[in-house]
Parts: sequence; structure tokens; C-alpha cells
Amino acid sequence: MKRVAVEDVEPEHPGSGIDRHGLSDPLGTTDLAVNRYRLAPGEGFPGGLHAHPDQEEVFVVVEGEATFEAYVPRGDGNRPVRGREVTVAAGEAIRFAPGEFQSGRNDADGDLVAFAMGAPRDAGDVRLPLECPDCGRADVRLATDEGGPSFVCPDCDAERVPRACPACGHDEMRVALGEEARPVVACRGCDDEFEDPPVRGDGERDGTTPTEG
Repeated sequence: MKRVAVEDVEPEHPGSGIDRHGLSDPLGTTDLAVNRYRLAPGEGFPGGLHAHPDQEEVFVVVEGEATFEAYVPRGDGNRPVRGREVTVAAGEAIRFAPGEFQSGRNDADGDLVAFAMGAPRDAGDVRLPLECPDCGRADVRLATDEGGPSFVCPDCDAERVPRACPACGHDEMRVALGEEARPVVACRGCDDEFEDPPVRGDGERDGTTPTEG
């Protein structure tokens, strides 16, 4: 048995509006990732709209209210399935199955406090609901190496490198549900939305990613 006081764990990025206490290492968990978040109004959980093919995730709201986006890219018969929003209040929990795309944010006036848990703990495969332009696959893998992030198709290995917002140059972009409840890439600086992610030409990298919170 191991007990930890959440406030004794040093938060990441203090003062940013996203207060994250990573509890996995302090608790010594081997099969479960545990994080406690406090999000200021208007902030979101890191990652944007994403999925882990091999990890299920559970969020437990203990204070405030969370708005989650959920999206399934393909249905029976290869038919598109539109996303939807779900509101989770204090005292409620929500589960996302492996492969289910989700993102969460705080649309309320007060702070949101929630625990985020995932199993297995180390889920390195992160998928984004972006279509491969070469083969049409409905999701791509977010890969990161020394040169920066890139989108890699799991089927045909086509690779694209994301770039900053073409409209304003802001380097914080994320995948979200657009007005028609379909994925778009949204700029955190000017709020412009792009149906196709802005990408760089061959051999170019700028180190930005459209999935930063």
C-alpha cells in the first residue's frame, strides 16, 4: 500500500491554467496511469481530440463540470459517424474505450478538478482522427523524434510534418470537432479552423504540433 497527498506532488506548468499532478510515479503504479487536473475556465485537457488503440481512459470529475468531445471515424459499412459532446458534472465519471477519440475542456465559469486514469499505464501509440491523403485511412499516428512531431499512416507509412497556423503563425494547434461535428484542426491563436492539417513541404520541420493543449 502507498498513500500520497496530491498537493505534495509538484505540478507541471504551474500558473498556466492547466494544473497537472502526475500521481503514477509517486504511487508506484505499474499498470495504471493516474493524473489529477485542475483546469481554469476555457482550458482543456492536453492532447486535443485523440485516441489510444491499446488504452482505455476514465475521467472522474470531483469539482466543476467537464465538456467532452467523442468521435468515431467510421461506422458499419464504412459510413462516417459524427462526433458528439457530453457534459460530465461533479460526482460523475466517463469512460472511453481503446480506439475511441476524445478530448475534454472546461466551458464553465469556475475551475474544473478531475482525475484522469488510463490502463495500461504506458500507451505510446497516439492516434489523431485525420485522414491519410495517400490511402484514405481515417486515422494517423502521432510520431515524435528528434526532428519534431509528424503524422504517420499506420497502413501505407505516408508521413506529413505539421506546421504553424498559416493565418497567424501561432504554433499551438489541436484537433477538435468543428461545427458539423467532424474533426478539424483549430488554431489556439486566431481560432481559424482547417479541414486538412497545415503541413510542411518535404524536408521541412518547425517543431510544432496540432495536439498541444
